[in-house]
Amino acid sequence: MSQAGKTARFGHTELPEEQQAALRKAIKWEWITIAFLVVAVIIVYLVLGNSQAMKAAWIEDLLSFLPPIAFLVASRIIRRAPTEQHPYGFHRSVGIAHLVAAVALLVMGGYLVVDSGIALISAEHPTIGGITLFGQTFWLGWLMIGAMVLTAAPPVYLGRVKMKLAKKLHDKVLYADADMNKADWMTGLAAAIGVAGIGVGWWWADSVAALVISASILHDGIRNLRGAVGGLVDTRARTYDDSEPNPLTDRIDAYLSGLDWVAKAASRVRDEGHVFHVESFVVPNKELTPSMSHLEQARKACIEMDWKVQDMVIVPVAELPEEFLPGLTTAGGER
Repeated sequence: MSQAGKTARFGHTELPEEQQAALRKAIKWEWITIAFLVVAVIIVYLVLGNSQAMKAAWIEDLLSFLPPIAFLVASRIIRRAPTEQHPYGFHRSVGIAHLVAAVALLVMGGYLVVDSGIALISAEHPTIGGITLFGQTFWLGWLMIGAMVLTAAPPVYLGRVKMKLAKKLHDKVLYADADMNKADWMTGLAAAIGVAGIGVGWWWADSVAALVISASILHDGIRNLRGAVGGLVDTRARTYDDSEPNPLTDRIDAYLSGLDWVAKAASRVRDEGHVFHVESFVVPNKELTPSMSHLEQARKACIEMDWKVQDMVIVPVAELPEEFLPGLTTAGGER
């Protein structure tokens, strides 16, 4: 982490001040998230009772440790400089961390869906007894509902804070963590409704609530697995939330095509984790053969466009290699 007099880096990419500050904040908020989860897991465990919904909510809290831990581990590994054995650096550790978290969510979500479904089909009738505290005896369900209400609100705030930081850092693990946090209130609400259902005699409400929570975990696992695998198999670089292709590709192509010595230009960009590896193919004008100075100036200009451009290669070619650029178009609209 960057301190006074030091510069934060991702590999050999020096982070601008805004990203350095965002990285420091992200690390701080992930530690805060872990501290909150420790408290939440203990509170929910103490009032777990015989509720299927509470068990599912507790397991989801346990699984919520994975994204922040993955982010913290990856954020240290990616700072290592490239080596002879790892010439592209260690940015893929972000994708690996994302994949591990996604698989855990998927497997546990699938298990809980089956477990909750069996409980519903077999018509299990959970019971919630009483508890005596400070000389007073009351229904344990009130403590369960209270625990869900108490632990549901903080993750929503944590998610909103981390979502903004994920955008600044182009961090998909942080985004996945924030997205899960923002939806945690639904888990608390579902569990509370399930417990309340038991209280009014609706035995099936608990299993239905558990099924809803389990389906949410499974959905998170599938969505994160899709994003993690996509990054590891070098899909076209996309925005931090995978909503659209990253606009940086078009910006680079437009800049290169606007140079007086370039007739056509098209690039392929892959996301290494936080930073991009860019390969740009340019067809020089016949009237002006580019010098080494032309190529170096163009390369530096592209790198300066965005801090995420870590590696930039410009390849002069006689014709654009369509086999390397499937589905992509030049800035002028031609293939």
